[in-house]
Amino acid sequence: MNTSISSTNSGTYRGVRAAAGAAGRREPVGEAVEELCAAVFTSLRRRDQRERGRQYVRGLLAAQGRKSIRNIAQQLTAGAGAGGAAAAEQSLHHFIAASTWDWQPIRAALSQYLGGTAPLNAWVAQPMAIPKGGEHSVGAGHRFDPHRGQMFRGQQAFGTWFTSAGVVTPVGWRLHLREEQEAADESYEECAVTAVLDTLREARESGAATRPVVLDVRDIATRAALNRFAEARVPVVGRISPEARLLVTDPRLPGFGAGTLAARDVLQNVRGLRMPVEWPDPELPGARRTSLVAAVRVMVPDPAPGRRREVLLFGEWEAARRLPTQLWVTDMVRTEPGALVRMTKTAHRVSAAAGASVQDVGLRDFSGRSLPGWHRHVTLASVAHAARCLAPAAASVASSVPVRHSPLHRPRAHAAVLAGR
Repeated sequence: MNTSISSTNSGTYRGVRAAAGAAGRREPVGEAVEELCAAVFTSLRRRDQRERGRQYVRGLLAAQGRKSIRNIAQQLTAGAGAGGAAAAEQSLHHFIAASTWDWQPIRAALSQYLGGTAPLNAWVAQPMAIPKGGEHSVGAGHRFDPHRGQMFRGQQAFGTWFTSAGVVTPVGWRLHLREEQEAADESYEECAVTAVLDTLREARESGAATRPVVLDVRDIATRAALNRFAEARVPVVGRISPEARLLVTDPRLPGFGAGTLAARDVLQNVRGLRMPVEWPDPELPGARRTSLVAAVRVMVPDPAPGRRREVLLFGEWEAARRLPTQLWVTDMVRTEPGALVRMTKTAHRVSAAAGASVQDVGLRDFSGRSLPGWHRHVTLASVAHAARCLAPAAASVASSVPVRHSPLHRPRAHAAVLAGR
């Protein structure tokens, strides 16, 4: 079984390079794959497993169309005949769906490697809707996508993205198993929070510094979610529902002593305090935009007195709009509102990166009932995404590609834009 791929290594790499060239990629992508795989696959004990992982990553980058195991195997065995491709497919299927290697150390090693390339600015959590028409995919079912405001059939995943000055790439994933026996009672919001906290725990154990999390998930900043981040000692900025009930804690401001108010009303009451904030536009490199921003300290009502603490509610208005278009809450109450707004714009960078490359590395393309198989596939696809992002060729291509709405989801106009099980 092992020789079905390794015996065609020379042809494999020629095929991969030829396909990469046909797709407009230059050899630096291949160099990035080699260096990255050598660094992040050290937890794979056997040499043949490390080689399979490297080949899978190369195949993800080189295969055209859907990045299925069959297409990857055909790419890796170009010129070897139907028998060689079938044997390679069987070998890769076993490596992904039936092997026992752990994906978590690879994700942690990926975070550690990326942290060595540039200082981490923030983690960004975003949802990824994965349409699936059949009945044979783990976690698939009829779901409501709150970002599109409609039902769809498929999977719901959450991704945790590493963002630095020059790198934006996913490092952790969790699948929401609504209709599965395992974790069937986990809500959409609980899954999103667990996704990012699991990723951060693994990264911390590998020596990563604690940095803020941008929870770019609609209405995610509930009392329960904020409490979990406080318990984990992780600073967080999260989207809050306009209807969320809050207490104004500053006696100088309107609404103090009036009981709980909707977040939207709290911000409307202080709209006279709005100040202009400038931020770089991720859709137009070099361009800058300005928003009106107001911030006010509030408290999230909690029946447990020991958990009651101040947070900062801040809103962003577009010019000529009467209501705030973005509502966020954070436990970083001493951080200047302009810096917080600019931090939330890292979510736009994630959307731009996803729009340009998610399909190119096949993050949505795993098919099968194996949950471990899904995890292994998206982990290796994340390695491929990172290699593409780190390579000079990828950087030059990305700079010329116009930003599209992220295929992770297509939010409504008023929403800016995931994590992994």
